[in-house]
Amino acid sequence: MDALDSLIIDTLQGGFPLLPRPYAAVADSIGLGEAVLLKRLQRLLAGRVLTRFGPMYQIERMGGAFVLAALAVPEARFDAVAAQVGALPAVAHNYRREHHFNMWFVLATATPGGIADAIIDIETATGLRVYDFPKLREYYVGMRFTVGGQAPVGTLPDSTQGNHEVELDERDRQLIRASQGGLPLLPQPYRELGDTLAMTEDEVCLRLGRMLQNGVIRRIGAVPNHYAIGYAANGMAVFDVDDAQIDALGERVGGLPYVSHCYRRLRRLPQWPYSLFAMCHGSSRDEVMQQVAAIRQLLGAACRGHEVLFSTRMLKKSGLRI
Repeated sequence: MDALDSLIIDTLQGGFPLLPRPYAAVADSIGLGEAVLLKRLQRLLAGRVLTRFGPMYQIERMGGAFVLAALAVPEARFDAVAAQVGALPAVAHNYRREHHFNMWFVLATATPGGIADAIIDIETATGLRVYDFPKLREYYVGMRFTVGGQAPVGTLPDSTQGNHEVELDERDRQLIRASQGGLPLLPQPYRELGDTLAMTEDEVCLRLGRMLQNGVIRRIGAVPNHYAIGYAANGMAVFDVDDAQIDALGERVGGLPYVSHCYRRLRRLPQWPYSLFAMCHGSSRDEVMQQVAAIRQLLGAACRGHEVLFSTRMLKKSGLRI
């Protein structure tokens, strides 16, 4: 990966235009030719430097649901269970983390009732109890990573305040299904999508633009593999915070520049007393631990305890699908 790749990654995390030739517009803005940009994007995706490129959909706005869940997997069974869990379409992300609960994954389903079904499927397949941690409040989602594991470029504005369902018609849903895996790496991607759906290019752009405006799409752009671009340490910091103070404090934690996700989640007592979850990223564990120490200081006496669960392996990352 060279300086030009870094420029492309940094640029495309910030959004992607709804124009007939969007790659040409982006390429021109950074002094490249369209063909060069497309070739490099293909290579970055094939090499897993980018995990995906396209619309990032907010599944709750589409009437679906997602939940963070965990398993405590015996070491001797870990790889086999990872394969079983990863084979399920409802599993979008899956990471190994250093903890008694050593497998953490996100379930995403087209309907809220699908979450319970997916949990039953996993428990039946593995013989292990699934601990699910439903989101009670979202404080922040969205970070840009600068290439090289230095300070984050900054957090991205979130256009999805609230999680109420947005009314979508069948053509919207067809477009979502066609684009949720990523945009075509061709000069006119919206026309290519339209050709597969019997839509004009203008209709595709109009529908995507409307979904951006109402929050069904968080953004259109690149998702880097943070390990591949220098963020070697990824820590899920969890805190047991007083319920009366958690919302005010959660907003402050979510505003920190190194926090990419911040949620209030359901406790699972007695096994899990933690309610505030913050994803922290750095070039080293020491850097992440310094970040967590700063959060702990911010929380003050409202925090009764905390842990940091470092990820050691990405088991699956496919994006949320319907």
